[in-house]
Amino acid sequence: QLAIGCPPGVWVCSTDMILTISSTPEISWDAFRGVRVVSVPGDVAYARDHGVYLFNQQGFVCNIIYQGSDERIRQCAQEDGRVPLVSGIVFFSSEAAEHLLATHVVPPLDACTYMGLDSGARPIQTLLYLNGLACSCENAPATDFIFTSFPIFLRQYDPETANLAKKTKPIIWKVERRCDATIFSAYVPDGCYSYMTMSARDHIQTLTVRTKDISGFMFHKVVHSHITHPQLLEEGCSVVNSLLEREVLVRSQSVIQHCHLQGSCQIGPGCFLSGVDMTSAAALQNCQLSDAIIQGHNIRLRDMRVKVFTAFGHHDDLQVSPATEASTFLNLKWTEFFKRTGISYSDIWKQGARSEVENLLNAQLFPVFHASEPVGIEDVLWFLGLEAKGKSQSCLQKWLSSWRMSLKEILACLDQEAELEARRQLFFTRAQHRVRDVLLTRKDNGLLPLFRAAVNEGYELQIVTTLDQVATETMDPGVAARALACIADVLGCAAKGEGGLRSGPAANQSWSQAFQLLESGNVAQGVLKLSEERAKWLGRPNLLVRAARHYEGAEQILIRQAVMSACRFITTERTESPPLNQWVVAECPARIDISGGWSDTPPITYEHGGAVVNIAILVDKRKPIGARARRIAEPRLVLGSTSGVREGEAETVIVCETLDDVRDYCQPHAPGALLKAAFICTKIICYPSHKSLQAQLLERFGGGFELHTWSNLPHGSGLGTSSILAGAIMASLSRAAGLVYDPDSLIHAVLHLEQILTTGGGWQDQVGGLVPGIKIGKSKAQLPLKVEVEQLPIPESFIQTLNEHLLLVYTGKTRLARNLLQDVLRNWYARLPSIVQNADALVKNAEECARAFTEGDLPRIGQCLERYWQQKKCMAPGCEPQAVRRMMRALQPHVYGQSLAGAGGGGFLYLLTRKPRQKEAIQEILANTQSLGSISVHAVEVDMTGISVRLSSTGQ
Repeated sequence: QLAIGCPPGVWVCSTDMILTISSTPEISWDAFRGVRVVSVPGDVAYARDHGVYLFNQQGFVCNIIYQGSDERIRQCAQEDGRVPLVSGIVFFSSEAAEHLLATHVVPPLDACTYMGLDSGARPIQTLLYLNGLACSCENAPATDFIFTSFPIFLRQYDPETANLAKKTKPIIWKVERRCDATIFSAYVPDGCYSYMTMSARDHIQTLTVRTKDISGFMFHKVVHSHITHPQLLEEGCSVVNSLLEREVLVRSQSVIQHCHLQGSCQIGPGCFLSGVDMTSAAALQNCQLSDAIIQGHNIRLRDMRVKVFTAFGHHDDLQVSPATEASTFLNLKWTEFFKRTGISYSDIWKQGARSEVENLLNAQLFPVFHASEPVGIEDVLWFLGLEAKGKSQSCLQKWLSSWRMSLKEILACLDQEAELEARRQLFFTRAQHRVRDVLLTRKDNGLLPLFRAAVNEGYELQIVTTLDQVATETMDPGVAARALACIADVLGCAAKGEGGLRSGPAANQSWSQAFQLLESGNVAQGVLKLSEERAKWLGRPNLLVRAARHYEGAEQILIRQAVMSACRFITTERTESPPLNQWVVAECPARIDISGGWSDTPPITYEHGGAVVNIAILVDKRKPIGARARRIAEPRLVLGSTSGVREGEAETVIVCETLDDVRDYCQPHAPGALLKAAFICTKIICYPSHKSLQAQLLERFGGGFELHTWSNLPHGSGLGTSSILAGAIMASLSRAAGLVYDPDSLIHAVLHLEQILTTGGGWQDQVGGLVPGIKIGKSKAQLPLKVEVEQLPIPESFIQTLNEHLLLVYTGKTRLARNLLQDVLRNWYARLPSIVQNADALVKNAEECARAFTEGDLPRIGQCLERYWQQKKCMAPGCEPQAVRRMMRALQPHVYGQSLAGAGGGGFLYLLTRKPRQKEAIQEILANTQSLGSISVHAVEVDMTGISVRLSSTGQ
């Protein structure tokens, strides 16, 4: 916040205070040279114990007043009556920093640097603010600095060094004044700071004070913690890197850090708990603590590692002598403590010790070793009177026989490696709880940063084990799919940017057994097999990436199973079958998506909820998509298709006479796969089955079927061709078999068909092409997945207006939807904040667009369309080819809105023109735009009939 725009230089930041700045200060860094000090406002009473800057009107620092009188401090007051405190942050420009560095060759100042230390000088410390800066202040008189008791060194030294300090002052003055570096102020009116002291009261207040971050939001009282009963946390407490399980009541003005508490206990006001592990927490059950400071410390005594506990009172002063009136332990007078526990003065302080070291900091109170059992938190809880009834005497005897140390001695033996490892272990134990909570409660929290941290710290095995458990235990295939996607992310993070691309094939035979178990619905065994295979793929980055791909393949299986829950909304009615050789012809319009697309895509649609507005359209006055089916006498399947080719060209014909001929129905690129899957989805044939294909057909239908499909749109058009074609196939084929779908059932049947085909996909294409006119489709964030469609009440006159303002432009580019889909799903499962926010925006924009249609507001529809295109690009970066960008830029002045159809990447561009009937004008504009390649402009009309199904003797 402070350094934005600053030139090269050196920032010096003190670590003995906590600075809070709620906004970004306006600091001018133009052509800056010299020194800039940061100050925050404070009152006169607080400033008596600290430093204060004296500024002039130009903002130059004239002097530094250190622990001055009230009168001198008031001279520094600003317009608001507050004084600018020395905050502990200073910036030196490169020139000023070089001058400061040069002092390492000036004795005796060289003794303040490592260069002097390496030269054999006796090390001393000097105060940067009160020497280096005070000498450079504009109005600082030399007499104030040289001939007064202005401090120079940080520590109290022996008389010889103190005498050297006095002789050093003129040298410091001379060296620093030679620099001639102006000191500028940076006063931050909304800033504040607090110095860290040895007072427990100050420390707790700092951690629980209500402050705001730079965005204006309150800091949350729970940080990196898992709380099973968050309602038991009062406002004004602080919980950091901890697990609180079951009924742990945390009162206001209390702090818990690095603890794992379980069971019923009450942490009252004024408490500070740190380092209490799960084993120790058992002793706190049914306890009510108040004004108590309990800390666990990992210490090392030569080769022995021990965890010991200390306890103090909220109001204790660690540094006062027990002989003084103010001295307490656990908030009790020492006489009261001795009387309650039976401990004596001589048990704590050695005889003959100097009175100045007889304080709480040096009191040998805390057991670190027992002869027959390990030390524990019980060794300090009895100080508080929390021992079991009748156990006071035995606790005293145990305490007296123990090896004890003071807090000062314990701190000198801290095992920082063990302490950090314990905190790290607790952090990732908490992370495991968080993973379970986020997945099982279906929250939109992102877990990717946590996965990266786990990999960096070597805890990825614990995380993936938790993810395995979630996938195994849940009964929700959507949750299980997200868990497998998370495992793929962990594996991807473990590859650390090596090993190749995440997107790619996932059909290695080593994983096939696990996939088969998942396909059969045996998720628990499938996840177990996945984990067994995963263990063989952890050795190298390329293996990790390949394993991640296969976990994404497994995730897709469970997504399909989640989407297949839509089957419960499919119903059919029996009707009289047409006679042999009687064709059933189904014809469908295409669709253009006006807003909300991607929100219909699984898993987004059932995890977040979706809403899409789209229009059924005729392209050049024709329904471009269709299918025809008839029963034939021969017990076989004759399949033909002409997709994306010109009318009249030869179609591909496939004849299936055995079940083996349809086994590739789930391989989307296999010839006739969509048509084969339709026969299975409509249950005309059963696969696999012990009955032959011919036997099945003869038994139920007395013969076979012939099915043909066509599309007059190019491949990858973006107009929903494949899903709409699936709807035409299902409608014609089921009618030929004597079944009829209602419109809602047909929409869900297409979802089912695409899952059987393994292409996945959402629901908006079939909604757009099967339901007439302009409509909004919606799905709720739940399983089973149900799509609800509402046709918007549009006046007929406005439909005509749309027909005059809508145009299609074929870009000549093939869409890249498949790769886009993989990336989008990966980002969604990672719950990247931008993706989650964009999903919200897609749904809101769709609802706004629906209102604009019902009100007949063409410019507002255009605004929604423009916004939608930006949302598509946010969801799938890279969906806008360069040539399309040039095309859209050329058309921008002439349209209310424009977007690539579908997922983007190519295919058709659709326009909502400002003026009616602009086909020729648009053609001319594009013809005059360079490097666009082969393009074509097509007329568009809103189709008001949707799918049409009819009987025909010729199939035409």
